Amino acid sequence: MQSTLYIPSDSYCFSCPRQAPFKLRRPQFLTKTLGSSNSLKTSCEHEFEGVDGPISTARLPVVIRRWGRVSQYLWNGSESRLQLVRVDGGASSLCLNFDDGLNNLFALCSSAVRDFFIPQKVSGNYMDYVKWKFLHRVFSSALQVLATQAMFRAIGIGYSRSLPSAAALNWVLKDGLGRLCRCIYTASLASAFDTNLKRVRFSTSVLFSLSIGVELLTPAFPNYFLLLATIANIAKQVTVACYLATGSAVHRSFAIADNLGEVSAKAQIQMVCFDNLGLMLAAVLNILCKNNQRLLAGLPFVVYPIFSAIDLFGIYQGLKHVHLQTLTKDRLEIILNMWIQLGYVPSPAEVSKEEGISFPWSKGRELWPIRIGCLDPKGRLPKLSMLMMQSLSSEDFYFICMEACRRLTRPEQQGILLCLREGASTTDVISGLLQACYVRKKLLLNRTRWKNIVEDCDTSDTFVREWFKVVEDSKQSAQRDLNLLNEEMLRLGWTVKNILLSAEEQVKYRFVDD
Repeated sequence: MQSTLYIPSDSYCFSCPRQAPFKLRRPQFLTKTLGSSNSLKTSCEHEFEGVDGPISTARLPVVIRRWGRVSQYLWNGSESRLQLVRVDGGASSLCLNFDDGLNNLFALCSSAVRDFFIPQKVSGNYMDYVKWKFLHRVFSSALQVLATQAMFRAIGIGYSRSLPSAAALNWVLKDGLGRLCRCIYTASLASAFDTNLKRVRFSTSVLFSLSIGVELLTPAFPNYFLLLATIANIAKQVTVACYLATGSAVHRSFAIADNLGEVSAKAQIQMVCFDNLGLMLAAVLNILCKNNQRLLAGLPFVVYPIFSAIDLFGIYQGLKHVHLQTLTKDRLEIILNMWIQLGYVPSPAEVSKEEGISFPWSKGRELWPIRIGCLDPKGRLPKLSMLMMQSLSSEDFYFICMEACRRLTRPEQQGILLCLREGASTTDVISGLLQACYVRKKLLLNRTRWKNIVEDCDTSDTFVREWFKVVEDSKQSAQRDLNLLNEEMLRLGWTVKNILLSAEEQVKYRFVDD
């Protein structure tokens, strides 16, 4: 068994076998001569003493891993010095051949490139994310170059009739309006960047792609340059705001050793390099079409749908490999459903696969959906809601009742409402949502009957007693599972110290004890 000591400051890795202190093992003798190019001088002048006498050359139990190489220290007793030689199959300095040289050079270059682009310690899904990010950034950058070229053509840059002052004025106006809209957007969706990160990021990416299409239209409508450029810039500023707001959360999901700064720095390097490749791609396309002005003018409209599709596909696939460890209502509900149905807590990767991008139209498809928020006084069962509120005490930090969910694109649907009290802790939120999931499980066992009760607005004493019994049984089940559930969630890396709620879900009631 070996122990490994990592020193991040210079990327050295030392390994040595565990052994009893101050006990010498008989070392293994080397069969080949060691050159002096890999030797490290030492001030130690005495010889090692083995069982059978002085040791001339011996392997020491210390291995170094650096730059893709694995090397081991050796003691040369005849010259009283240390030597560092390759032990991973690489050739020594005196017996290199051409093939080994190429292999070593390739391995060294690959290791250097990887260290340049990839952080030292990241989660296993990071490389998949970078792969799709490469696809997205290259084609997005190429489209931006073509769009900028089209806008220059629209305002007359490169033509004899261009008016630089008018062009500058138009550019300032569109940028100013874009930044104003960026501030408004950021202020209005502040909590959504945490609770719906993937959905917001993908939707703004679609908006960014559409903005490039609008910019490509400016040469066809030069009289409406300011209007089209302003609309496009507003969309771009919104996308930039979303990217900056969600970037830290995405990077944190990959940083497994609290190396968020390193992951963020590598992301900047990747973005610059990938964008430059996109710039080169656009330049190559322009060079190929430079002799045909008609083809050059129509080039953006030909490549736009293709590049946009590849760009959005790369973003969509990349977001699939972002496994967030923070808890939102939707992620917590997925965890609790698997806990109740299958008896285990899913990992962030499993929840990410189940969650997807979480588009609005995909929500509420399940029977008896659970909502966190405020009680609607115009609900179908006002008497039941009144009785639930009457039963509250100062020790209760939430209550659960039925409601009728109204959807714009779907008919009215029965649902479960979880109302949180001011001062409710994270444990209260988890306990309340777990209880609501247990309530849903019991309601689904007799789905038709409960559905008819809600539709008929039945508030008879029999129904009320049965409902209170379901709530009480579910509460006991939730309290029984809570401690073990929290332990399992912590073990799998979930951040259970806080639950991220949207603005609607943060509306809480205040208990008034008369």
